[in-house]
Amino acid sequence: MFDFLKKDKPTDTQSVIAPAVESTTSWTERLKQGLAKTRSQLGNQLTGLFGGGKIDDDVYEELETILLTSDVGVTATQALLEQIKLRVKRQNLNDTTQLRQALKDSLLELLAPLEKPLITSTAQPFVIMLAGVNGAGKTTTIGKLANLFQAQGKSVLIAAGDTFRAAAREQLQAWGDRNQVHVVAQESGDPAAVIFDAVNSAKAKGIDIVLADTAGRLPTQLNLMEEIRKVQRVIDKALPGAPHEILLVLDSNTGQNAVSQVKAFDDALGVTGLVLSKLDGTAKGGVIAAIAQSRPIPIRFIGIGEGIGDLRPFNANEFIEALFS
Repeated sequence: MFDFLKKDKPTDTQSVIAPAVESTTSWTERLKQGLAKTRSQLGNQLTGLFGGGKIDDDVYEELETILLTSDVGVTATQALLEQIKLRVKRQNLNDTTQLRQALKDSLLELLAPLEKPLITSTAQPFVIMLAGVNGAGKTTTIGKLANLFQAQGKSVLIAAGDTFRAAAREQLQAWGDRNQVHVVAQESGDPAAVIFDAVNSAKAKGIDIVLADTAGRLPTQLNLMEEIRKVQRVIDKALPGAPHEILLVLDSNTGQNAVSQVKAFDDALGVTGLVLSKLDGTAKGGVIAAIAQSRPIPIRFIGIGEGIGDLRPFNANEFIEALFS
């Protein structure tokens, strides 16, 4: 039944996700376009500030305001300012034109630890459970991940664990048809049972990756948070040690609220990776810095559009260059 999903395995034993087929526009350009709103909020204001002149307290105060209004967050802003001041002193900088590179270097120092590619060769099937609040983009992210994994030569099975929202199952089925990936679903019932069946099916069929969807929930909905912990326990029963990755999908439009979501879901589940979706629709991309400062969980992927190829592994240097270019 699943034979058509099997493809030749990649020679890279680490099995880091390979990029999908490029569109006519390079990923670098698409990333730049996708971050246009954040760049307008952050980069364009910095252009005026870094236009030349003496570095003084007024400059630092204005820089602080710009970072805060870009959702970098209070703690991360203070950390960045301290790093910039250290660079100014250490490198004997005296003109604001030199602050641009100092800020880029400080941002890279903050964000680089979050750049950890997802390695999926440690188990078969490698089970990825996705969580997040309603509307964060989990379902779309699953479809894009299925495409990414298939581009790597992996076979994929999708578990439609959101048994409450019929549209979620239909949307996943559409992604499954598009990617020629089997979707395990039920019209109603226990989400843990659906995912349990999917994991066992993947074991029997030799599937490489299981993408397990879960219903959207708010961290304040304690009964639903307990339910997702149950799903996690049931997956471990189906395959000891699974899920191997717990991805929290965050809507970048939520800004600082994303930081509290990371904390709540991490406390409940032990989140191992983040996906930042909808970066193309927000001026709040600076929240990445706030997350890095408060709860430095690896950002596995970022999404900058609705296209199937608009989800890619996070690269700190590419991200920062796109913000300032």
